[in-house]
Amino acid sequence: MLRVGLIGYGYWGPNLARNFNMHAGCTLVRVADMLEKRRKLVEKSYPAVDVVDDPARITRADDIDVVVVATPVFTHFDLAKDALLHGKHVWVEKPMTSNSAQAAELVDLAESRGLLLMVDHTFLFTGTVMKMKELVDAGELGDIYYYDSVRINLGIFQHDINVIWDLAPHDFSIMDHLLGPKARALSAHGSGHFNTGLEDVAYVIVHYDNNLMAHFHVNWLSPVKVRRTILGGSKKMLLWDDLNMEERIKVYDKGMEVETKEGMYQILATPRHGAMHAPVVPGVEALYAEIDYLARCLESGERPFNDGQAGLRMVRLLEATDASLRDNGRLVELA
Repeated sequence: MLRVGLIGYGYWGPNLARNFNMHAGCTLVRVADMLEKRRKLVEKSYPAVDVVDDPARITRADDIDVVVVATPVFTHFDLAKDALLHGKHVWVEKPMTSNSAQAAELVDLAESRGLLLMVDHTFLFTGTVMKMKELVDAGELGDIYYYDSVRINLGIFQHDINVIWDLAPHDFSIMDHLLGPKARALSAHGSGHFNTGLEDVAYVIVHYDNNLMAHFHVNWLSPVKVRRTILGGSKKMLLWDDLNMEERIKVYDKGMEVETKEGMYQILATPRHGAMHAPVVPGVEALYAEIDYLARCLESGERPFNDGQAGLRMVRLLEATDASLRDNGRLVELA
């Protein structure tokens, strides 16, 4: 039985508490939050759970196995480091840290002490993304030509991070999961409109080898909410519309048939229009599935695919967007 301590009961904390509390392999022992009104909510919802205001009573406690960090990004490093130094496995919300130096330090610390460091990229555990991964790995789409993602809404403005740091980690992690960790460069353009110094609309292009390109549009100022991704492949194309409850994924047998005839100077490109198929998507609660994966990894010793190294890659992508934004969209090489 994993004894869990949760730090932070703000936007995402109640979902974490509910799912950890439901899981048969976990016991929610303690929750820490600085705000009294949030602590009272925990006490009302979970009378058997110890509620405190000091996170050290979780990171340094002998009766805690896994520390869950669900606080603002700028606090992640200190809390996760303290937990690792005191022998705790760590689950930390995305993005893992405020910069790659901090992320790399946490990765090294976890590995040197044989502890699990896992970053909560919940979308990877949705039935939709699991099905997309299955289709890509099986070669159903062929060679991937492009990845095009839109995540926009009239959003909740963050006071400490821009729209890329807020929204893009979801899609960066999905891109990394589906296409692999071989992105080589990126460029970013964005603008802010409220004198905060933070971009609220942004566009990012990530370049891979073999002419593969990924494009991301994130926006807090859209009149409509859109969560849509297209993968274009040499065999088929896939549309993921996360707001379509009936057919989240559609696979189109469409593309271009290209041929060059002898003696002709032009390539002949003919559109191919085939059928559309909407595969069955497993119905799972992503956060519960992720907690189940955490428990399995700790039991088996398996290295999770959303481990600290994956979190570090995401932070490096985010840092590269900052560098590109500062230099008018300059192409930034990735380490």
